[in-house]
Amino acid sequence: MTKSLPGAPDVRLEAKHAQPRWTGRIQGAVTNVGTKVIPWIPAPARRALSGGRSVIIDGNTLDPTLQLMLSGMRLVGIDGLVVDDDPAVSRTHFRESLTGFPGPQIHVTVNDLSIPGPAGQIPVRHYQPASRGPTAVEDLLVFYHGGGWAIGDLDAYDALCRLTCLDAGIHVLSVDYRLAPEHRAPAAVEDAYAAFRWASEHAGELGASPGRVAVGGDSAGGNLAAVVCQLARDSGDAAPVLQWLLYPRTDFTARTRSLSLFARGFLLTKRDMDWFESQYLGRSGIDPTDPRVSPLLAESLAGLAPALIAVAGFDPLRDEGESYAAALRAAGTLVDLRSMRSLTHGFANLFQLGGGSAAATSELISALRAHLSRV
Repeated sequence: MTKSLPGAPDVRLEAKHAQPRWTGRIQGAVTNVGTKVIPWIPAPARRALSGGRSVIIDGNTLDPTLQLMLSGMRLVGIDGLVVDDDPAVSRTHFRESLTGFPGPQIHVTVNDLSIPGPAGQIPVRHYQPASRGPTAVEDLLVFYHGGGWAIGDLDAYDALCRLTCLDAGIHVLSVDYRLAPEHRAPAAVEDAYAAFRWASEHAGELGASPGRVAVGGDSAGGNLAAVVCQLARDSGDAAPVLQWLLYPRTDFTARTRSLSLFARGFLLTKRDMDWFESQYLGRSGIDPTDPRVSPLLAESLAGLAPALIAVAGFDPLRDEGESYAAALRAAGTLVDLRSMRSLTHGFANLFQLGGGSAAATSELISALRAHLSRV
């Protein structure tokens, strides 16, 4: 049950990429079957099934588990996250792909809530760890999901939030901010900031410690977390104690080497990124250089929360994440940059496949816990 608590025209996919709706559904079903089978394939067999040859680009060798997954996607004609130019269809495919993994449930206490937002109630999901006693410090992570501001939701990120809550021993508040194109920029930013402010004011009601609120997210969600940190600094309100940025988008104007190297074939494609941008910024009146969407381009990056940033070696956003880490350091912000060289964009959501994605996600959650213990 949901509870309430206080407190330019669209750019469509090119015709050569369009496909009948039923084809997308069949592809989605085959992809779901594949993700259920991969974890049970012995590691030595994964490389053989994906062609037997290692994929080496820019000095990095692609993780065999992800190589097998990408090979399977290509066999059914999928290259990228956007499988249809209808957002509803791509949202369904994205959700079903990420909720179809096998394996045991991750048991933590979960409650769906509703909090006040600038345009009505914002659905959120609260993950609560086992209590460590009345005097223990209970940190809270406000988490913003990925999906290009257009196709993610609470269910798609449920497993990752459960794992983060359990393994880091922290509260997680996952935010179902408004999606584009129905709600273009800056709607997602407004919801993200409102959720952080609400969490800062009501942390105690959730069982967390007041003043111990961090922000984080992956991809588009990492972008929102970075922007929230800047908005909190500029407003003079309570600031996050940490920002946990997983392969974030930081600059809509960037034309980087990694974008060229990994424009297609590695889960997130340039076509996906162009489509996401058209949904999020198209007809919004927001310029791509606006810091509310391109936090790397803010006038100042001084005075921000310490940052734990992860990038992936086979990700078109790799260089943007590294550039943001470098800019934060130059401005005096403490930064821990982790480079997961064998992985693709989105690896944190693929931890249930095993392989490098599982190891990297475990490392990042452990690092999150360690950083929170020091701030």
